[in-house]
Amino acid sequence: MPRSHESLWSTAVHLRGNPRAAVWTEPMWGLSMALVLPYASVYMLALGLRDQQIGLLATVGILSQTVFGLLGGVITDKLGRRTTTAVFDLVAWSVPCLVWAVAQNFWYFLGASLVNGAWQVTQNSWDCLLVEDAEPRLITRIYSLVRVAADLSALFAPVAAVLVAQFGLVPAVRVLYLNAFVVMTAKVWILYRYSTETAMGRRRMAATAGRSMWSLLREYRGVWGLARRTPGTLYALAVMAVVGAVALVTGTFWQIAVSQRLGVPDALLPFFPMVRSILSVLFFFTVIPRLTATLHLRRPTRWGFVAYLAGQLVLVAIPVPLGAAEPTTYLLLGVTLVLDGFGGGILAMLAESLVALHVDAGERSRVMALQRTAVMLVTAPFGWIAGWLSGMDRSWPFLLTSGLLVLGLLLTTRAPMPPAQRDPADLPVPGPPGPDTARGI
Repeated sequence: MPRSHESLWSTAVHLRGNPRAAVWTEPMWGLSMALVLPYASVYMLALGLRDQQIGLLATVGILSQTVFGLLGGVITDKLGRRTTTAVFDLVAWSVPCLVWAVAQNFWYFLGASLVNGAWQVTQNSWDCLLVEDAEPRLITRIYSLVRVAADLSALFAPVAAVLVAQFGLVPAVRVLYLNAFVVMTAKVWILYRYSTETAMGRRRMAATAGRSMWSLLREYRGVWGLARRTPGTLYALAVMAVVGAVALVTGTFWQIAVSQRLGVPDALLPFFPMVRSILSVLFFFTVIPRLTATLHLRRPTRWGFVAYLAGQLVLVAIPVPLGAAEPTTYLLLGVTLVLDGFGGGILAMLAESLVALHVDAGERSRVMALQRTAVMLVTAPFGWIAGWLSGMDRSWPFLLTSGLLVLGLLLTTRAPMPPAQRDPADLPVPGPPGPDTARGI
């Protein structure tokens, strides 16, 4: 197994077991959902939805995720990490892709959003599958590889651009959703085939065998008390909430602002996430490893918030062209992509890493489910709020995100960092749960 000073590529090559299966299947996202996501919001606009309805769908989606997220820990313990990931990935992605492909109005998107919320179950189980059998000192690198795999997905963006230019927005996006159904279904099968149940997963399945879902849900009260007493948990939750709210707003309204406010042609839309992702990958292989060489994460978190905030402010400040986008428009958008590529990339990785590093090993699935539920309850209103703001001015959602990032920066500056910020090699290897943690006491 590679040591912490070796390259990120070396880590990827030497991964074994579940981390290898999870990381190496992640690029399939680029052949499926990553092709269509740059068009998701403008596709809704083309089918007659309004900004406020799109924002409402974002909030409904988060509320659905909240319900599924709360159940996710119990389901993951009952069914096991591997089976839960397979079943709920099919429910959360394969089924909605078929609905999106034939969507005609708001109600199709509403139904798909409600079902798509099930991906929070697999987010829990997949995270457990990813890290439970991994060495703790490699966790930040594993999450960096996951982020790199997601960013490399954007390299397939020209395929979507060619389809849109050739056939038009709506027909092309329908084809892309059908493609996503096929590829995501294949991804589910490959991950299931080449993964195994984790050691902790087997223990939790044995501990919850013969017990009802409701009895296990009642134990969440004790699990939440355990989470609150874990060093760094509240800080990690706050960072994740800010990053999640900003990601919700930008993921929903960035393409709308660029297309409708700045006059960028639809066929060019996927190239922006592609460039952002390429830049993010470069940062992950150059600057970010130096900033996160140890787990003293205050400074990289602070730099992430500063860069992300600067990117949002530049986007708001871009002058509205009289017609089509001007050269200055593309130049300033390039600046925002550089800032977002660094800030968004490092913050997404650090938010997940902070949670994974400080969660109790014996109650990982239920603690992470509760944490994500709390985060989603906080972030849910921001989709609707951003839709309301976008209906008045399409730059205003990014004033909202700027305010959130200022809050995150202040939090990072003033909040005490967890005492467990030390070299990954010094972190204890997770062991089996004791009798108390197994019962969620």
